[in-house]
Amino acid sequence: MERQTAEIAGWGSNVYVKIPVTNTRREPAYEPVRRLSASGVKVNVTALTTLPQIRAVAGAVSGGAPSCVSVFAGRIADTGRDPVPIMAEAVEQLKVAPAAELIWASPRELLNVFQADAIGCHIITVANDILNKLPLVGKNLDDYSLDTVRMFYDDATKSGFRL
Repeated sequence: MERQTAEIAGWGSNVYVKIPVTNTRREPAYEPVRRLSASGVKVNVTALTTLPQIRAVAGAVSGGAPSCVSVFAGRIADTGRDPVPIMAEAVEQLKVAPAAELIWASPRELLNVFQADAIGCHIITVANDILNKLPLVGKNLDDYSLDTVRMFYDDATKSGFRL
């Protein structure tokens, strides 16, 4: 992984090399991340989901090159856990690494954009299906309810079913 990372980093000064927090055998990548970051390689450590992982990665990139720490908040939410407390703690843990930016990865809904902003997260990755919901921000809920009723009515009408 380190050999590949060094090669990819040579592609340009704006390249951040994505490194998974562990390999497929659950072996942490903390030491390779520490060596690479200390040598000036910009890394994007990805697939983090736990506070111990975040703490270890923050320590590994502390004092090193600019980096990104990509915490998969959406996957945390998929397990029934609220990602906000974990992400808020991640912001705190990354203070030991001022050149590191926290990424809220794999958001599931537009609300996550506001949650990420509220806790001071630096970056959020947002898919088009979520961005397309931006016009709904602040929409009157009575109007939104009526839009929903009209959608149901139109679907029923299009079915051609009559009682």
